[in-house]
Amino acid sequence: MKDWIALNMTRGVGPRAATKLLERFGSPAAVFQARRPELESLRLTPETIESIIKREFDERANAELERVKQLGGDILLLDDGNYPSLLREIADPPITLYVKGNWAACFEQPCVAIIGSRMSSTNGTNASQMLARDLASRGICVISGLARGIDTSAHKGAIDGGGRTVAVMGTGIDSVYPKENRRLVDEIVGSGGAVVSQFPLGTPPLSENFPYRNRIISGLSLGVVIVEATESSGSLITARLAVEQNREVMAVPGNITSRNSVGTNYLIKSGAKLVQQWQDIVAELPSEVVGLILPPTIENGTGLGIGTKTASEPPGLSENERLVWRHLTPDEPVHIDVLLTSCGLNFGDLNAVLVALDIRDLIRVLPGKHYARRT
Repeated sequence: MKDWIALNMTRGVGPRAATKLLERFGSPAAVFQARRPELESLRLTPETIESIIKREFDERANAELERVKQLGGDILLLDDGNYPSLLREIADPPITLYVKGNWAACFEQPCVAIIGSRMSSTNGTNASQMLARDLASRGICVISGLARGIDTSAHKGAIDGGGRTVAVMGTGIDSVYPKENRRLVDEIVGSGGAVVSQFPLGTPPLSENFPYRNRIISGLSLGVVIVEATESSGSLITARLAVEQNREVMAVPGNITSRNSVGTNYLIKSGAKLVQQWQDIVAELPSEVVGLILPPTIENGTGLGIGTKTASEPPGLSENERLVWRHLTPDEPVHIDVLLTSCGLNFGDLNAVLVALDIRDLIRVLPGKHYARRT
């Protein structure tokens, strides 16, 4: 682990340079054993080459790991089985990921990013909170960037919905930017969420860090929802990265006279999915991830079947959907932990089933992760 941490700390070695080095030498340990001519052939800067040859960050890497553990965090490595699989798929993923909180449970869930303007309007704040709350209460982890405005309201909405949220930071996990969100970080971790960064401890909020952060936001997510963005908003960069990473891009429309709507309306004109409610988001996600392979309903014959109500067992349920539906009643809400035990499903499969049943309006999602059958 020490060599991974040291390589990540080496000046001039970002995700792209690290990928080139690993492709050439096979491992961080082999990178530090490379000869100068071999490193020079990769067109690294003289300062970077010198740092690698002198193993400048060896001692600091050991201390870094200890400090992270003292903070209650961990460091995931690119070749680690715990490293988020979606993030590993992108071009030039970060070779180390600093994490704190219940990160394992967060990454087991389907993840959707909600981001937008730092100078958000009341409408934008309300929209991001509503969407985050509705998604999180249905077992979808909300990813955002901890910035002021839309990001902050998305994190708060997910917490209000009783779900999980992940804050991707442009600093080290020991630093919070903006400072007024320190309490929010505590709430995120305390509610079962997590904070994530590719940067070593002590890294300040430098402007060049945030494009890297944006790559992680989209890379961790199945889709990215933009709520308010000006013409020059960094959220548009994240949207472009999401397209490059083959992620779904969605946007909330806005008033044509508002500067904050220029970016989102442009994205919709360019092909992004228009979002008005949580169902619009879930409908764009892979069916195998959130259980969206739904049969036609009797009432409308096609589509998601939103609004369908039935007193008897609904037609066309999958085996797992039928199992969960039979363990619910209209009168006595059941907590998700009870369903996990009684149905014998793992957390991811159960969440997928509950989302699918909720989309068809066959169950009610109640506060505190309780569920009941609709009459």
